[in-house]
Amino acid sequence: MVETLPVGRFQLQQQRLELKRWVPAFLSSHKTLFTVLWIAAFGSVFLWQRNIVGAGFPIFGKAGPGRPIPKMRPLAFNLTDFGGVGDGVTVNTAAFERAVLAISKHGKRGGAQLNVPPGKWLTAPFNLTSHMTLFLAEDIMWSSDIVISNITLRDSPFWTFHPYDCKNVTVRNVTILAPIFEAPNTDGIDPDSCEDVVIEDCYISVGDDAIAIKSGWDQYGIAYGRPSKNIIIRNLIVRSMVSAGVSIGSEMSGGVSNVTVENILVWSSRRAVRIKTAAGRGGYVKHITYRNLTFDNARVGIVIKTDYNEHPDDDFDRKALPILEDISFTGVHGQGVRVPVRMHGSEDIPVRNVTFRDMSVGITYKKKHIFQCAFVEGRVIGTIFPAPCENLDRYDEEERLVTRSASQNVTDIDYDL
Repeated sequence: MVETLPVGRFQLQQQRLELKRWVPAFLSSHKTLFTVLWIAAFGSVFLWQRNIVGAGFPIFGKAGPGRPIPKMRPLAFNLTDFGGVGDGVTVNTAAFERAVLAISKHGKRGGAQLNVPPGKWLTAPFNLTSHMTLFLAEDIMWSSDIVISNITLRDSPFWTFHPYDCKNVTVRNVTILAPIFEAPNTDGIDPDSCEDVVIEDCYISVGDDAIAIKSGWDQYGIAYGRPSKNIIIRNLIVRSMVSAGVSIGSEMSGGVSNVTVENILVWSSRRAVRIKTAAGRGGYVKHITYRNLTFDNARVGIVIKTDYNEHPDDDFDRKALPILEDISFTGVHGQGVRVPVRMHGSEDIPVRNVTFRDMSVGITYKKKHIFQCAFVEGRVIGTIFPAPCENLDRYDEEERLVTRSASQNVTDIDYDL
């Protein structure tokens, strides 16, 4: 569990927000600690999965030789230099505190780096310091009761924070920044095969998905079989000019369920919220609730995509079809949106039981067919804007059926918009 000195909070208002007022106010009140948390060696998780699926893995066994730890500061320390022991038994709080104290004396000389080698490191909360790089080697996995709070994470070369197969994870009052262009895969927070996760009161502006919930890739994720579930994401301001604010997938082969995304402002982004998958993934995405979403200048608001055809190799099972069902959107508002909804199911991967209620999104494109659907089944409760696609049943505010859809298989997808 890692904590630093408190640096301030913000609350997301549930009404139309003026960007020029919100972002500068937030940035000026949020004290930057210039702490870079490097979560390394996860870019090839599917390779690790492939290795362990057939061979098994020792959670408490000795770690094998890892990749060389890069040196990113003029001076580097190892936690073991301060008495740290990664045996899963020793409490290392004092070792972390001694290391941080030593690093704090080198701030004017470019700071220092603390390397935490592979192992299982137990610790109570401790504070970080400025001009410090905390480098966690691979095998950073299978942890529980994690709190990441009150820090700024900046310019990670890959996914910034990637908890893997963890339980009881809380991320609170965290700022994550990366270049918004030409910085692929700089996701903000990617819970992967995790359960009981809370992400709240954060500001994230990155070059890929601000948040992406995952659970394994194709046959390796299916074989490992660890779903992501019981996840709450709330009170965030996020931006992603090349990807999405909050995504599920595309690596979701172990399944994703019981997710609530609420009180979110997505601004100046290519997509606001997205679910992405493909044939070969298997798994499921179900029981997903979106509430109180605000889109400000997003090209596409809501996206469900079932042909995201990126695979680790050619050995994936083309008959492993994901299940998408029980997805609801309530209280969706915004302005400057080109296409408010694009739900692209297919004959093999239909989208079932989708619900829309209380939606009013200001659009920038007056053309027809900006609420796009293909192979989608669900309902609209009450009146929403823009007008929904023909695939959805219509209900009044008392949830009484008004009009039954003639066909859920109507295709009205236009990627030129």
